[in-house]
Amino acid sequence: MDLVRIFDTTLRDGEQSPGFSMNTADKIRLARQLAALKVDVIEAGFRLRRMATLKQFKKVAQEVRTVPIAALARAKKDDVNAAIEALKPAAAPRLHIFLATSDLHLRVKLKMTREQALEAIGSMIRYGRQHVGEVEFSPRMPGGPTSVFCARLRVAVDAGATVLNLPTRWDTRLPEEYGAMFTKVREYLGDPQGIALSAHCHDDLGMAVANSLAAIRAGVRQIECTINGIGERAGNASLEEVVVALAGAQGQLRGYDGHSHARAFPTSRMLTEITGAQVAPNKAIVGANAFAHEAGIHQDGIIKNPLTYEIISPQMVGVPARFDGPGKHSGRNALRMTLRDLGYEPSDTELAEVL
Repeated sequence: MDLVRIFDTTLRDGEQSPGFSMNTADKIRLARQLAALKVDVIEAGFRLRRMATLKQFKKVAQEVRTVPIAALARAKKDDVNAAIEALKPAAAPRLHIFLATSDLHLRVKLKMTREQALEAIGSMIRYGRQHVGEVEFSPRMPGGPTSVFCARLRVAVDAGATVLNLPTRWDTRLPEEYGAMFTKVREYLGDPQGIALSAHCHDDLGMAVANSLAAIRAGVRQIECTINGIGERAGNASLEEVVVALAGAQGQLRGYDGHSHARAFPTSRMLTEITGAQVAPNKAIVGANAFAHEAGIHQDGIIKNPLTYEIISPQMVGVPARFDGPGKHSGRNALRMTLRDLGYEPSDTELAEVL
């Protein structure tokens, strides 16, 4: 079966956003919940040369044995060695190597030539494959001519990378542009056997989920995302939105493999409890208003048949119940139900007076 894999990076990219740092106990607790949610990979950390971070990562890898654990490293030997050390306790380790490969990043940040970048990509992936069976490569902020960019991916494949992860970049911020990038990459590489393409989208323009779905249409079979969409800047693609979108679009988007939707809301609330950062009420799937109705017309429709105004049931994602409480815009039917829930059976005259 052609599956879309969910790569959760809440513990890595999510934690890198201001105010979202987690202690070891919190990380283990959330990692266990992610395993129960049946994600396919958990990226558990970065900057593993720091002893405290290394110890924390190892604890997570020791405690969570049912899901592959990924460690992020720059294409530098010291970083890669630290990641390899961190992954030793993991039952199914994945090494995730990245290099910012755009000409701007090479020139301004890394002080590297294109040739030096190719050498770093190839040598570090080959070295990583000597120690870890699965290596993912990410060209952070890819750019430059398409042929140059794709040549870097070819080097990664030839060196032994098994997953190629392409983040959204400044010139692929819209879904059609992002999807087209993957189409070009597939044409250039020729869909080599055993190589998966991955999408990593940030929400700078509010389109991380849309871009992720466009990538799937273009042949991507791994989506990198986070609980509640937390992450650098405006955040990442929201895991709960991606998996529910996939569940509702199996006729159009192949590959959904039955992630445990009913744990989405409890997982979201667990993250909120750990970080103290509240989810916006209008957040899709897990926001307080995602299944709330105040307008009388909507409440009446929901009472008669929830499908009139809801594309999924709250129970599907683990929300205990919808909120249809009375408010400024409520009508008779919703008010009557509320009063019944409180133990009252009003007459029509009493109901009119209360309304």
